[in-house]
Amino acid sequence: MTAGTAPTWALERGVFSSGDETLRAAIVRSGGTILEWNDAWLADGRLPDVPGAVVFHGSLANADWIVRETDWRPGAFCATGRFACSSWHPAVRELLLTPTSVLTTVSELVATGAPESFGDRVFVRPDSALKPFSGRVLERASITLESLDHGFYYDDADLPVIVSPVVEVRDEWRLVVIDGAVVAGSGYAADGRTAGAPLGADHPAWVFGAGVLESLPLPEPAFIMDVGEGPDGLRLVELNPFSGADFYSCDPDAIVHAVNRLLSAAD
Repeated sequence: MTAGTAPTWALERGVFSSGDETLRAAIVRSGGTILEWNDAWLADGRLPDVPGAVVFHGSLANADWIVRETDWRPGAFCATGRFACSSWHPAVRELLLTPTSVLTTVSELVATGAPESFGDRVFVRPDSALKPFSGRVLERASITLESLDHGFYYDDADLPVIVSPVVEVRDEWRLVVIDGAVVAGSGYAADGRTAGAPLGADHPAWVFGAGVLESLPLPEPAFIMDVGEGPDGLRLVELNPFSGADFYSCDPDAIVHAVNRLLSAAD
């Protein structure tokens, strides 16, 4: 990316409820260019020849594909393997919403069950950031392949999963981290994927997230951090790739400006 020029943003419509409309407006204000994503490009792997830097925002699967299969740079902030829970949990385990968990597989979990010490109900989620099934609460005594959507979204019974005790989450916030700093934040309701109010830098969730960065090995120059309030106060819920995550009510101008600075510095 040449100094003084803004990147092209490849935006996929229909993924986020907001349609990325506020992001689109911020990109235009910054002098950037918008390229409308077309799924037809997946058929032959041929993308438009775009001069300079390109940043994708849309579905997680397409973000992952762009990183693996295309020449766009950076293309997408979606280093999928680095967002597997098993990759980053150990470094910040005491800061997690559920610091006690086990890494296993779908087949092993069905065969042997979750630890009795986790209680009658457990939370199960894929280890992978691509989330081949959605995380869910299950009765410990009745975990089956069907209850984990095996054969519907995925066929590999040896898919790695994370199992943990159920923890009540009162409120949740999404933080956007770029170049090692929190640059924007928003409340959200995970069940309905609805946005809450934008956050300021003095909000406790923002302050907590900034503190997490002191211990967390950064998975990528731009990523998403989710923070929740549980029984023990503010805790880290999960990390997600920047290019495949909803920004909710996070300040779009702050996000775009931070990405521009990041890419200019890397040029």
